[in-house]
Amino acid sequence: MKNKLIELDDLSNLLVRKRKDGKKIALCHGVFDLLHYGHITHFKESKKKCDILVVSITADEYVNKGPGRPAFNEKIRALSLSELDIIDYVTINKNSTAVNVIKKLKPNFFCKGQEYKNLSNDITR
Repeated sequence: MKNKLIELDDLSNLLVRKRKDGKKIALCHGVFDLLHYGHITHFKESKKKCDILVVSITADEYVNKGPGRPAFNEKIRALSLSELDIIDYVTINKNSTAVNVIKKLKPNFFCKGQEYKNLSNDITR
């Protein structure tokens, strides 16, 4: 079984090779604390656009969802996501926004959920 949980720098190097092979890459980023059907649907729709689906998660120290959150720490969230067949790789983002992950991984697609269709709904901009 391949290890899907990969440090950002290592994942960046791996994706360079995949891109050279003509693979399209999509990135989903979020907290993914209490995994639910909406998340699964988001991953399925994102996977339709690519060959490789990467999910980056927000590190615990940057989660701003209220008291007692995240309910599950970053390692548990990452390991849970890595168990989903539709996801190819998971990485933990050690910064407050996804900007560094996007710049580092250079995905063909950055996929956000429908709730972000209106940019004003995204508090991180």
